[in-house]
Amino acid sequence: MTEQFDNVTVTTKANVYFDGKCVSHTIKLPNGVRKSVGVILPSSLTFNTGAPEIMELIEGRCKVTLKGETTATEYTGGQSFNVPGDSSFAIETLETLHYICHFE
Repeated sequence: MTEQFDNVTVTTKANVYFDGKCVSHTIKLPNGVRKSVGVILPSSLTFNTGAPEIMELIEGRCKVTLKGETTATEYTGGQSFNVPGDSSFAIETLETLHYICHFE
């Protein structure tokens, strides 16, 4: 599990989605790789993706249904899931969810 990023650039303006239920900050690593670090409050939301993503869960608990699937999979802190590009996923956060979104 990722615990910290060193020598990064942080965008100070937050990315606020779904009336504040999801808040993140974009970080850029020295090699130019972009990630976001954020929190999703307990809620049921649907996110659309442009590029493929890996959602690394730091803490919390959620159920995720990827586009085209009918069954939700439960994840907890310390786990991750992949989301294809040009897709979507529905997420039900059962506890406040701390995450890192790794863009591929």
